[in-house]
Amino acid sequence: MHRSDGRILTTHTGSLPRPPALVEMFADRVHGRAVDGRAMAAAIEDATNWVLPKQLEAGIDIPNNGEQPRDAFFLYVRHRISGFTGLGTRQPPADVARYPGFLAMRQALTANKAVVTNFEVPAVVDEVRYLDPAYVETECKDFRRILTTHAPEQREAFITAPSPGIIATAVPNEFYDDAETYLDALAEALRIEYEAIVRNGFTLQLDCPDLALERHITYADRPVSDFVAFVERVIAAINRSLVNIPRDSVRVHVCWGNYEGPHDLDVPLAEILPTILQANVGGIVLPFANPRHAHEYKLFESGPLADNQVLVAGVIDTTTNYVEHPEVVADRIERIAQAVGDPSRVLAGTDCGFDTSAGMGKVAEDVVWAKLAALSEGAKLASGRLFR
Repeated sequence: MHRSDGRILTTHTGSLPRPPALVEMFADRVHGRAVDGRAMAAAIEDATNWVLPKQLEAGIDIPNNGEQPRDAFFLYVRHRISGFTGLGTRQPPADVARYPGFLAMRQALTANKAVVTNFEVPAVVDEVRYLDPAYVETECKDFRRILTTHAPEQREAFITAPSPGIIATAVPNEFYDDAETYLDALAEALRIEYEAIVRNGFTLQLDCPDLALERHITYADRPVSDFVAFVERVIAAINRSLVNIPRDSVRVHVCWGNYEGPHDLDVPLAEILPTILQANVGGIVLPFANPRHAHEYKLFESGPLADNQVLVAGVIDTTTNYVEHPEVVADRIERIAQAVGDPSRVLAGTDCGFDTSAGMGKVAEDVVWAKLAALSEGAKLASGRLFR
């Protein structure tokens, strides 16, 4: 994992727009309709060959495969891990449910549309185990081949994988005796993905929205202390999964849910940051562009990062079609770098992914590339001021 030595490096948080034909295939598969496997594989190949150059053209220093091989940032594991079946509905976030008018508007936006949603979930009814390492190995090797074709000198790229906690909370457990055993089984299965991604030369980004989001879903009616205890259990499970992986090969992304909404029930970062920092990782990825958490970079003025950690700061909102002015981006980067105290330990990124489940992104595809270009331009402006 590289530092911003001499200039602020840019990256993003994972998912990028998928071509409509691929979205339709993913939606068909999830809903039990027949899909031609070869046609899907070809569509994924084409989509990855398309999405990587778009990132490079926008000036992204640390790209990924845009999660083109996955139908959703964590639910894709139902195709790689045993025990998952069916399709039920997950309860909405508490902040959305408390505003019925907003909830109705939100539901209308996805009606009659081919999508995969993170709120239509299977259940676990049998043993959780990784079915075949070839699934993740193929994804890694395909991306390495495409990366070598388009950017043979690329210094760093990343691939995402979900926290065991987001699966354990979102996907109902109908097999294991208790939540802890279920979480441990998921962590052990996901360890195969984690190790394969790093073994293939990529930075591993762990997507852990559960470490903030679940406060206003699963733990909405419970004391914050119960939620912090859950965060502690997930971090401990993650650390066990990472035992064979170098710390500086992993970054962890935490957010409060990638949706436009009130977010007025979000847990403050101050409540969870001390526990998050116990993760054995080299980078922390946090959203600081959204209006609910933009002020929380100030927590880093007290120096909570370990000496060998970097902060990937979200300075681009992934839920609106506003294209941030580069000066706005630069201002955000500079404030965060000043709080951290060392600009080389700050990278500029996005608050979350742009299409965390296929077809559910709220930012138009052409606007996504404009926002990433603004990120890069803002990073250049900030670099000129921070590294004088």
